[in-house]
Amino acid sequence: MKTWKCTVCGYIQSSEEPPEKCPVCGADRSKFIEIFPDKPETGPEFGIKETVRESGKLPFLQIYEKATELMSEYHIHPISVHIPNGVLPVSVIFVILAVVFQFFGFAAPAFYNLVFVLLSMPLVLFSGYNDWKRIYGAHMTNLFFTKMVCGGVVTATCFILVLWHILNPHVMYPTSDNRWIFLFIHLIMLGAAGLAGHLGGNLVFGKRKK
Repeated sequence: MKTWKCTVCGYIQSSEEPPEKCPVCGADRSKFIEIFPDKPETGPEFGIKETVRESGKLPFLQIYEKATELMSEYHIHPISVHIPNGVLPVSVIFVILAVVFQFFGFAAPAFYNLVFVLLSMPLVLFSGYNDWKRIYGAHMTNLFFTKMVCGGVVTATCFILVLWHILNPHVMYPTSDNRWIFLFIHLIMLGAAGLAGHLGGNLVFGKRKK
């Protein structure tokens, strides 16, 4: 029985032939290499940070390269992504309480939580893009494409909802005809964040041998 490793995400499988597609990240079989227990692996590896080539680069670019290298090394994306994944459900629950059950005291906390999420999204998106380039070799598989779309949906819907609430602070009240649409967009945003978190979990924890 041979052992194969996906060079994009690090998934390992024992079989006579590599799979047609990686069950974790969706990379095709050409991205698999055979590994041997008694022989050091060669080629691209998951989790190996890029080296910074400082010669010939402007000081600003050297600082940028070093900063982005440290972002991947110290897991800034997994840390920062916990903000929307943790705060968004609270905000949506508050909106439900305000719109459905008319507990209007939760309207303001829902808005402030959403503002906090919106302010966190630039770091989430950039750190995710940086990890995609540095750790996963910028391979555009279905998993990474879906995660990027989800990140864009969360950012866009969050921006729309924050702006909407600023222009109409009473959007969650019974006097607003659009309060149900406002709630529905919150649910779309929460679904996108949940899907992105699920795919990220598969990427990190789905590399066990099968």
